[in-house]
This record gives sequence, structure tokens and C-alpha cells, in this order.
Amino acid sequence: MAYPTPQFEEKICPAEQLDARLAALPRPIVFTNGCFDILHRGHVTYLAQARALGGSLIVGLNSDASVKRLGKGDDRPINNELNRAAVLAALESVSLVTWFDSDTPAELIELVQPDVLVKGGDWTVDKIVGSAETLARGGEVHSIPFLFDTSTTATIKKIRTVDGQ
Repeated sequence: MAYPTPQFEEKICPAEQLDARLAALPRPIVFTNGCFDILHRGHVTYLAQARALGGSLIVGLNSDASVKRLGKGDDRPINNELNRAAVLAALESVSLVTWFDSDTPAELIELVQPDVLVKGGDWTVDKIVGSAETLARGGEVHSIPFLFDTSTTATIKKIRTVDGQ
């Protein structure tokens, strides 16, 4: 028996196809970005809170190369960009997942032109890439406080400690 491709895979969208896909999304459009390497409770809570700020949530995913340039470690990301995109796309709160290869999502944010721009609580609004442009267009920018003390880096450290590395 052949099984169909899961519907969530349709939420994975290369940047060059965004124009057509954006037009069909309910507004306001919320945008966030990140690595989302090993998805944890902090991530899914944050993404659900971001989605609640609008009608659609677009996640800009750091490509594997851009994650490496962030200096998170030579072995990061643990999961490659296609696997990270699929896991994000499977979340109910996420409308579309795309990716960017540059050091910041500035070009992608300008392409999407979100109504609402969101980052986690470790970012102040004035430091969020794209905030000035989003505010100038009449949009909103939010820094959502963390509800859970979780991190991918801490999870990896714990695994390595247990493994004896």
C-alpha cells in the first residue's frame, strides 16, 4: 500500500515561491525566525504565542550554513534544514516554513513584509532584525518572554554528560 505524503509537507516553501503562497494566507501575517534545531517545549510554546498574534505564522529557518556561522558549535545543527523544516511544518501553529542562508533574515523579512514581527524574550525590540522597517510600514514588533527555561544547547550538553563525552 502506498501512503500519501503528509499534508504538513505542503507548508514547506522555498523563498522564491513565497509571493504566491503569501497572498492566500489569512492576515495579519506574523513572522519569526530561528534555528529550531532540537525542538523543545520553549520553542512550541513561543510559536503558539506568536501565532496568536495574527492569522498566519511564517517561520524563517536558518539554513545549515547560517547556523554554523552563528557559532553554536562545529556539530550544529544536529538536524539538517529539511528535517528541521518538516518538524516545524507539522506544528499546528505554523502556517509556512521557509529558510534563509544569510547571516540575518533581513532580506526574507522584506520579502514577506509581515504585519507582526516576533522574536523570543532574549531580544529587545530595538535589536530585532527588521523591526525598524516593520514599524515604519505600520506593523507591530514583539519580544515574547520565555515561559520555560529550556534550550537546545542545554539539552545537547545534558546528553553529552550522560553519554560520558
